[in-house]
Amino acid sequence: MRKPVFAANWKMNYGPQETRGFLLKFLASYPPRDDRTVIFFPPAVSLAVAGFALRDRPDVLLGVQNIHWEEKGAFTGETSAQMARDCGATVALVGHSERRQLFGETDEMTARKCAAAARAGLTPLLCVGERADERDRGTTQPVVMRQLKTGVGRLEKTQLASMLVAYEPVWAIGTGKTARPEDATIVHSAIRRYFREALSGSADSVAILYGGSVNADNTAELIAAPEVDGLLVGGASLDVDTWTRIVST
Repeated sequence: MRKPVFAANWKMNYGPQETRGFLLKFLASYPPRDDRTVIFFPPAVSLAVAGFALRDRPDVLLGVQNIHWEEKGAFTGETSAQMARDCGATVALVGHSERRQLFGETDEMTARKCAAAARAGLTPLLCVGERADERDRGTTQPVVMRQLKTGVGRLEKTQLASMLVAYEPVWAIGTGKTARPEDATIVHSAIRRYFREALSGSADSVAILYGGSVNADNTAELIAAPEVDGLLVGGASLDVDTWTRIVST
């Protein structure tokens, strides 16, 4: 069985001091355990502080919310994969719906970012998911598979086998609406089939997370659904007590 993965996407919340305080409180109440993986995605300005706070906890990983696909250059406001790595990050979030919807990130851009992350030694966590209108038209799976296939198109098979994927229906993010466990299973199963075709025996190494209005009350039901290997959590990860309940489920 794959170990469940619980990922906290803090978005544009918590600067360095708040990040340090949160992590110190969380680590004090959450003892090390080897049956699951926890990942924090703080804002870029808080990466170094988070990396220092997590230095003695290999069971709790650090991720970067966004990277540029170039290693360096005249890209004001951007963060390279190597810069994130230098701060202690080991995972890179790619293609989150807010990056796609608010900042115009395309499928091809996600492919370049996944490749850049892998080159720098970061594990890509590629986000895929449909909008409400796409769901209403019955095109959920075609949209998700297009995003997936393009996003991983520049990865080698060994890189593909070690990545993470998050299915996050756009209509469920920050809306209080959550996909039913059986709906999530349908999409997750389609993603799993893709990896089985691409990787054969290595397909089960890829953890597929669900994201979209996850909270402490629906965590157990979602994580128990077939092919749901973990959760990508937004707002509910900003309260240390709530987050501790979620990752301890």
